[in-house]
Amino acid sequence: MFAESHGLSQWSDFSDEVALRYQASLGPPLAPSTAQRKLSALRALLKFLRKRGTVGAELPSTGGFSRRRALPKALSEVQMNLLLGAMDVRTPSGLRDRALFEIIYGAGLRVSEALGLRLEQIDLDELSLTVTGKREKTRWVPIPSETARWLGRYLDEARPKLLKRPSALVILSNRGNAMNRAVAYANLAKYERIAGVEAHTSPHILRHSYAVHLLKGGADLRSVQELLGHSSIETTQVYTHLDMTEVTKKYRSAHPRD
Repeated sequence: MFAESHGLSQWSDFSDEVALRYQASLGPPLAPSTAQRKLSALRALLKFLRKRGTVGAELPSTGGFSRRRALPKALSEVQMNLLLGAMDVRTPSGLRDRALFEIIYGAGLRVSEALGLRLEQIDLDELSLTVTGKREKTRWVPIPSETARWLGRYLDEARPKLLKRPSALVILSNRGNAMNRAVAYANLAKYERIAGVEAHTSPHILRHSYAVHLLKGGADLRSVQELLGHSSIETTQVYTHLDMTEVTKKYRSAHPRD
């Protein structure tokens, strides 16, 4: 044990230096979560002992063992095609869902941005959307011609059948109201099962797949940052980390000093 190896026989011998040594001993191969749990337990015990006047050492900080941020896995282009193809576009709701998920994947929108999209924000002639994102920040986003085609079909064929009262929203629920986020998630999960896609999907993963596929296609990180509506490049780097090897490869092949 740590106490025995450092000659500690009583808690009054526990000093700031010993606390630092213990913290340093919690490195790899321990997982960050395990190290943080051990340090939190020690901190709680020392806090109790300090109240009793048994130790005078400062409480160790647990902030150095943050967990790595779990990154979503992007769908492949084959998986995306299977997923989008699972929607029954012969029905108004199926055509609506196809348009919704085409928008999220084709333009990289957050699900809240897609569900809040209004008719005046769409320009199918220019193949673009004007999106209002977080902190009311507005950005212009181009859309692929295939996305525009499905969006146009939905607006012409399905939306008039879903519309029950005047509304400027593009995406309407089966009752003609604004669609709830939970419904969008549930619908996508249903199509995942129908398509037999062996991956957990969500609107966020469609957005992530958009970013990864752009990088694979040669888009630079700054452009992806603008399209996603991120305020800092660091956020985009984390968001697209799964495919940073592609960025490195393109850099190596393009930079004159390499």
